[in-house]
Parts: sequence; structure tokens; C-alpha cells
Amino acid sequence: GGEPMRMSKRAGNFVTLRDLVDEAGKDVVRFMMLTRKNDSQMEFDLDKALEQTRDNPVFYVQYAHARCRSVLRNALEIFEAAEISPEALAGADMSALTDTAEMDLIRVMAGWPRMIEGAAEAHEPHRVAYYLHELAEHFHALWNKGKDEARLRFIHEDDRALTLARLALVQGVALVIASGLDVFGVQPVEELR
Repeated sequence: GGEPMRMSKRAGNFVTLRDLVDEAGKDVVRFMMLTRKNDSQMEFDLDKALEQTRDNPVFYVQYAHARCRSVLRNALEIFEAAEISPEALAGADMSALTDTAEMDLIRVMAGWPRMIEGAAEAHEPHRVAYYLHELAEHFHALWNKGKDEARLRFIHEDDRALTLARLALVQGVALVIASGLDVFGVQPVEELR
């Protein structure tokens, strides 16, 4: 990151929130600010906020959402839209998902309702940011396993049941990420350029 800058109104040495928003964008600033506990000192690393790497939590979460949307768009080349609608995927046979990375991702997703309720009750929005980052980590891990092992790819034209189960999982990840970002008033991205 960059050099820390001590701020002082008296010395005229400060950065306004408007300056940060102009430089990084409102969604990035909002998410980065909400990754901190409300009683901790605010450190905003502008260099990190602008990076497109795993070290930038906003990018990392948005990248997971964009990847999910990409998988679902690619599935439209094989399936009719009605076959992979959220309603149709809700009926997918999830017993086809047996890999440990899939199970880990499902476990993290299952914690979403409890986590969001606890964060709201405790007035600790940073819990949502941490959760979204953890969910993104598990999704990216499964994505990378699929690159290394063909059997773990999301789409298998020769196994519709498995593909529908994996698409349901991907749809679920996308919905949870979008819901979590919505809590912060952050717009999820459909694709990264």
C-alpha cells in the first residue's frame, strides 16, 4: 500500500470522503469502510482499494459474483432459460454435490441467515464484509479446483443432473453475494472488464 498520512484539521492536512469517492468510487469506499469494526481506527489504503487482486476485498467479492454470472450466462448455451431459472434450479437434486470444496461452500452459505441476523443485532456490519470475503474465497477455491480437475467444472453437457446441481450452487452464491452487497448499498457487478 501507500504511505500512511496523519490527518489534522488544524494543520490543514486531511482527505475528504468526497476525495476518496471521486478517486475510488462510492461502492468501493462504502465496502472498505464497512470492513472495519465501528470502534477501530480507520485506515483507508487507496492503492489497495484500486487494485484488482485478492488483497482488495471489494474486488475479490465482486469478482466472485461476476464469475457466478458468467457461469450462468455460459449455461444458456446448453440449457433453455426456463431450465436454469432460479425457480427451476431450486428443484435441482443437490445430492450430486459430493466434493469437499462443494460441501465447504454449502456450509458457508448455510451460515448466511444466522450471520446476517447476528450482525444486525450486534450493530456490526463488518461481519457481513468478512462473511462475503469468506464466501468468495470458497467459491474461488471451487472454481480453481474445476480448472485443475475437469470433473469439478460447473458445466458438464453429458451430465445434466450434476450440471443443474452445480448451477443451483452457483446461483445461490450469486444471490447471497448480491444480498450481502445490497445490505451495504453496493451494486454487484455482472462482469468485470
